[in-house]
Amino acid sequence: MFMRSERLFLRPAWPEDWSEIFAQISDEAVVRNLSRVPWPYTQEAAQHFAALRQDGNHPHFLITLPDAQGVRLVGCIGLTPGYDAAELDCWIGREHWGRGFATEAVRAMLSLSRAIGHRQLSAAHFIDNPASGRVLRKAGFCPTGRVEERYSLARGQVAPAAILKIALGEPCDCDDDLPVRRAA
Repeated sequence: MFMRSERLFLRPAWPEDWSEIFAQISDEAVVRNLSRVPWPYTQEAAQHFAALRQDGNHPHFLITLPDAQGVRLVGCIGLTPGYDAAELDCWIGREHWGRGFATEAVRAMLSLSRAIGHRQLSAAHFIDNPASGRVLRKAGFCPTGRVEERYSLARGQVAPAAILKIALGEPCDCDDDLPVRRAA
C-alpha cells in the first residue's frame, strides 16, 4: 500500500531502507519523544524495523519527500493495536521539524484509517513534547483530559503522556478534501 499527499509519499519500509531510517532516528531529541524506541538506537534496530511485515489493519509507512534532489526520508507513521482503538504513532527527523510534514502525514493516515475500517483512533504525546500535541489537534484529534504514565524505552522511565482521540465516523477538522491517492 502506498499513499500520496500534497507533498509527501508514504510507503512501506524495505530492508534496504535501514541505513536511512537509522540516520534520521538516531537522534536522542527524536527518540526521547517516543515510547517504543530504545536509546541509543542501533543499526540492528533499524534493520529489524525496515524488515517488519505490514499488517493490513495496522500499517506503518516511511514518510518520504520527493523533490529535485531525489526522495528523502522525513520520518515514519503507523498504527498499532490499542486498548479500545488503534493508536497512531509518528516521528519526524529533526532536520524536517517545523515544516508541516507531521500534520500532512497524520491527515493522510486519517483518510487511510477510515478507508480500512477504523472508526476511532487514539494518540498520545509526552507532556514535555507539546509540538506533537499541536500536530494532533491540527489534524482533528481532541484531548480526552486523561494523562497516563507511559514508559519510554529511550528515557528508561515513565513520563506523563496526554491522550487524544478522534472519531473517524464523524466530521472532523482534518482536510479530507485534500487529494490523497492510494495504490495497492
